[in-house]
This record gives sequence, C-alpha cells and structure tokens, in this order.
Amino acid sequence: MNFISISYGIFLLSILGIYWTLAEQKWRLWTLLIASLAFYASWSIQYIPLLLALTFINFRLGREIGKNTSPGEHNLDWRISNEEWQFAHADWNSRRLKLLWLGIILNVLLLLGFKYFASILNLVLPLQTNSPEASFKVIAPLGISFFTFECIAYLIDVYRGAPATDHFLKFATYKLFFAKLISGPITRYHNLANQFNTLQFPTAERAAEALWLIARGAVKKGLLADNLGIFVDLCFGNLQRAGSTDLWLATFAYGLQLYLDFNGYVDIARGTAMLFGLVLPENFDFPYFSSSIADFWRRWHITLGDWLRNYIYFPLGGSRRGLIRTCWNLFIVMVIAGIWHGSAWGFIVWGVWHGIALVVHRLTDVLSDRHEKLAHFWQNPLGIVVAWLLTQLMVFTSWIWFRLPNLQDSSYVINHLWGQTADAQFVQKVYVEALTISQYQLSWMLMILVAFMGLVYALNGRFKLELNWPIKLVFVPLCFYVVWLLAPEGSLPYIYFDF
Repeated sequence: MNFISISYGIFLLSILGIYWTLAEQKWRLWTLLIASLAFYASWSIQYIPLLLALTFINFRLGREIGKNTSPGEHNLDWRISNEEWQFAHADWNSRRLKLLWLGIILNVLLLLGFKYFASILNLVLPLQTNSPEASFKVIAPLGISFFTFECIAYLIDVYRGAPATDHFLKFATYKLFFAKLISGPITRYHNLANQFNTLQFPTAERAAEALWLIARGAVKKGLLADNLGIFVDLCFGNLQRAGSTDLWLATFAYGLQLYLDFNGYVDIARGTAMLFGLVLPENFDFPYFSSSIADFWRRWHITLGDWLRNYIYFPLGGSRRGLIRTCWNLFIVMVIAGIWHGSAWGFIVWGVWHGIALVVHRLTDVLSDRHEKLAHFWQNPLGIVVAWLLTQLMVFTSWIWFRLPNLQDSSYVINHLWGQTADAQFVQKVYVEALTISQYQLSWMLMILVAFMGLVYALNGRFKLELNWPIKLVFVPLCFYVVWLLAPEGSLPYIYFDF
C-alpha cells in the first residue's frame, strides 16, 4: 500500500473514523496496532510473525533490565550491612548489563543476518539451479533497520534509567505504528508513549497542518523525486554511453531525488501521525544549505544522526578523550553508518568518505581556534560560501557510491566525470525521446528547483515565516491534483525502503 495512492487515502480515513469514535485508550491502541499489521501485510505479510516475536522479546528484555531500578527495592531487608548491599547491587547491575548485551547482540545479528547473509544467499542459491523460474531470493523485511535501531535504543534507555513499560499493547503499537514502521523516523518509545496518554482530537489548525504535510510530501515524492528518478535511472543505467556532463547532472539530480524522496516520506508519515494526535520527530532541516559536514549531519536524517551520537559516539567516548580519539570515534561512527545502509562495498566507501570529511572538519575547527585569521575567514561571507561549496561538493559526490554501491560502476563514474563525450544515441533516447527536454533545459530546471528550495529555506528556516493554516488547507487539494496530473506513471519505490 503506497503512501501516495487512493487505497492509502481510503485506508487512512477508515482507520481515523474508527480511532476517534473510540473513547478508551486501550481500544484506540488496538485499532492502531491492527491497522499497522494490515498495512504491513500489504507489503510483506510473511514477516509479521517475525516482527511480533521480536517486539515481544524486546518488551520482555526491557522489563527484565528495568526491574528493581530504585535503591529501596534492591534491599528487602534494611538490616543487611552496607557491604552486603553493595555486593547485591553490583550483582544486580551485572545481570542488567548482560541482558542489555543479549538484546543488542540479538537485534544486531538479526539486522546483519538479513542485510549480509541474505545477500550471500541470493548470490549462491541461483547457482544451484539452471532454471530462472526456480531461483529463490531472500528479501529483508521492510523497515528492519529502523525496527532494530528503535529496539536497541529502548533497551539502552531502560538500562540508563528510563522506566520500562509493563504494557505490551502500548509497546507493540509504538513499535509497529504504520506511519513510521517502514522508513522511520526513528522514534524513542518514551516520546510516543507519553503522547498515547494524552491523546486529543486534532484542532482545525492541527488537522490543516497534518493535511499540508501529507500534501507537500506527495509533491516532493510523487512529482519531484519520481520525475528526477527517471533521468537518474536512465543515466546511471547507461554509464558507458553517458557523457561527463550527464554524469554530473545525474549525480546532482540523485542528491535532490534522495532528499525529496525521503523527506517527502517523512512529511507524509508525520502528517499521518498528527491526524492520530501524535507527533513524530522531524528528520530534515534543509541539509543542503549546511556550510560544514558536521552541520549537514545535524540536519540530514536527524533521527539517525541522534541515534548514532547517543548510542555509539558517546559510549565510545565522544569528544572527551582528546583530539585523536575524537577523530577516531567520528570515523568509526560513519563507517558503521555505511555498513548499516547495505552489504555492498560502495556503502562502506560512502561511510569512510563521510568519516574522513568529519575528521577534516574537526581538525579545521581546531586550527581555526588557534589561528584568528583562519577563524575570521570562515565567518565572513566569502568563507561561508567556500565552506558551503566544499561541503555540498563532498556530499553530492559521495552519493555516487550510495546510488551505485557496486564499486565497478561507481569507480567508472568517478573516473569519467571529466573528458567523457556522450553517445549520440544516448542523447536521442534520454533527452529527446524520454524527457523531451534538452540537457541545457534540464540544467536550468535543476537550478530553479534549488533556487526554490533556497527561497523556502530563507522564508521558513531563517525568517520563520509560514503560511496560515486556512491557506495551507486551500493548497492541499491543489497539491494532490498536481501530483495526479504530472507525476510519472507507476510510482517509483521509496529509496529508503532498501535500507
């Protein structure tokens, strides 16, 4: 069931009608849970038992880790000595730590098993048969990465002192909530659980904002990202015939496609949740207007960045153990991020590239602190423009490995960004027949799109100017109509479904 479809609209309206006619929290949660299972079944019904089993296992582990968290409960007999109490406390804490590691290892092995072991099986199994029809392919459950990340976050939060839930229904509803289940945003349990306790029917302003989020998400994904994706697929699917200019345009277009595709999904997810009286965290904050790679990672996939920072970077020591250790920690975190995205070597190269960029940025910051002239340069308009150009050049070129994780393909693109002339047949098939626009016109369209994004960034991000909710409500049907009219036939799948 695609987010941008009539079937999803009918599904959403039906669930909302049932949800808000029920007065008790328990029945609302049951409605959300059943709806979420039905939604996931429309994609991968075979994995529902696995998700339910994992949800229950993590729920039970959280309860065990969270048992006896107050000092008074550790000591049922106040007459025991302080030494005995300390021994009992150390034993209790050791047990909690073992349970935490059990939960982390279980979730990580599951994630790596589907991402890596499944890839190996898909390479080996077809060799066992000569019939293409008899080939077997292992497909990872949709959203497994986000699912396991949330489970790990919950277990660590409980270990650190957050209360473990005793309500499996609430925990299962949080884990399987269909708006965020497949592609995030990564949401902490206690954030959503607190909202379950204070559900309120959305006001007219809140409902208008929710519909506006869904509508603009549909425009970003269905109209902009999918149309960009046509050119990206044509170009990267015919590397030998594309010219250097085409490869640059495709690289730039893919960066925009990835952002608009994922950001559009998150907008629809957040708008959907808002109609149910819930607020999901924002995941993007105009990342392509960042003037440093560190700032980029504070604005791009924000919930993933927070997860990496809170559950990997800080436990490694963060920036508290000297410059060399800080740089090493930054590098490790980004390599892990690359491994998380996929089993191909291109994702690891992407992670290494971002890790090196973060290390260079940290070293540049240290030099700027020691040299006043250098610090002044990065703060003046010219320095800001240079920093922005360098940051975006690094980010967009790194997307080559992300889009083409096969190192042979990505290396070919890198090696032919200069001096490659396009095949005449490529120009005819791509620009004349498929796109019906010239390379020059496509370049201008991309620049206009970036200029519009810059205008929105200036008005919204800088000056905090937004449309009033009645105006947003007027634009909602217009957005849906434009998507219906101009979106390409056969919607492209959400890119982050693969991760």
